[in-house]
Order: sequence, then structure tokens, then C-alpha cells
Amino acid sequence: MSLLPVIDRNRCEDKRACVEMCPNSVFEIGVLTAEEKRGLSLRGQLKAWAHGGKQAYVVRPDACNECGICVSACPEGAVYLE
Repeated sequence: MSLLPVIDRNRCEDKRACVEMCPNSVFEIGVLTAEEKRGLSLRGQLKAWAHGGKQAYVVRPDACNECGICVSACPEGAVYLE
């Protein structure tokens, strides 16, 4: 059973550290959908608004080698392995 990176939508602030540090290009920055925005807490909604609705997305989970660089690189603690 392998671990995969997960983004906490209420914490992500589009700082791009996961995108820049991942050796396997697992992440990309994208725009939150209306449904994703509705699922955010008030604090998460404010963060999303402040950052233009952009957040990191796991776009190539199969490329993840579970190194954990993304977890330690994220200044908001928005990335974890599950």
C-alpha cells in the first residue's frame, strides 16, 4: 500500500513550494472550482479569495515516490501523505 499526497484545501495558499520542490512533477497550480470553494471553511474561503482562487493540485499521483519533500516544503502545512 503506497502513500499519496493530499492537499488540504483550507490551508493551501498557492505558495507553489510543492510544485517547485517535487522531483517528480506531481503537482500543478490550478483554479478552484465553484464546488471546491463551497466546501471550504470561512477561513479557507478568505485564503482562496486572497490568492485568486489558485491552489496546488495533485495531477500525477502515480509519479509520487513518497519522498515527503512536498510535506516539508509547504509553508502552510497543506500537503500530507495518506
